[in-house]
Amino acid sequence: MRTIQYESENITPSKVICVGRNYVAHIEELNNETPDSMVLFNKPNSAITNQLEYIQEDCRFEGEICFLIKENKIEGVGFGLDLTKAGIQNKMKEKGLPWERAKSFDGSAVLSRFVKCSGNIETLEMKLYINDVLAQHADYDLMIYKPESIVSEIASFMSFEDGDIIMSGTPKGVATYSKGDIFAAEIYMDGKLVLQEEFIAR
Repeated sequence: MRTIQYESENITPSKVICVGRNYVAHIEELNNETPDSMVLFNKPNSAITNQLEYIQEDCRFEGEICFLIKENKIEGVGFGLDLTKAGIQNKMKEKGLPWERAKSFDGSAVLSRFVKCSGNIETLEMKLYINDVLAQHADYDLMIYKPESIVSEIASFMSFEDGDIIMSGTPKGVATYSKGDIFAAEIYMDGKLVLQEEFIAR
């Protein structure tokens, strides 16, 4: 079973629950329809890794603010890359089929360590730099669905296990990447840098 680091603990999530289409600008950049309700899908424990692998030419990254759940509440915050095999996903979407082949493969949930979410969640902000260039920026105000409503919606039909992870959606700026690319992620709360993580595509 694959683990993540939370403070000084190693946590084993049973699953990663992902929110799709949670930022207007990202919906527009992929020419998707704005959903009538929250789009949710899962990644299994086997998708979790702390290493970024180069997958294939059309595999794109999606940087996201992530939450660690404990006792059905947000306990920690971290950063994640939702890796997507874009060509496969487009074929699945055209046929109205599930996305697992494009979204839930081994190594598709690249997660940082997590820190306690102890500040004002409404001040959350994420920045992702690739090779020292700002590629993505997200914050609480840009989210269509806020963290509390995401937790509530998931809990309405699916049980949380302590240690489960929510990937809250990606802002605009998704793209493919290459071997050797350096990803530097920053999470801010209350205007302070609370988490910094680097991944190098292998």
